[in-house]
Amino acid sequence: MTAKTYTVTGMTCGHCVSAVTEEVGRIDGVTDVDVDLDTGVVTVGGAGFTDEQVAAAVDEAGYALA
Repeated sequence: MTAKTYTVTGMTCGHCVSAVTEEVGRIDGVTDVDVDLDTGVVTVGGAGFTDEQVAAAVDEAGYALA
């Protein structure tokens, strides 16, 4: 199992957190997503996912990796 940390820009509310959590959680191999709204830090746990997949999921939610 791997845990990777990313910084996401543009999140301002609970809906933002939910959208990012939902999209990133759909990636195959992701088992845990923790979003800290105050810092913009997203920690993703699991195995077999790539940075590119996380970036695409964050983009799909309407945000971007810093």
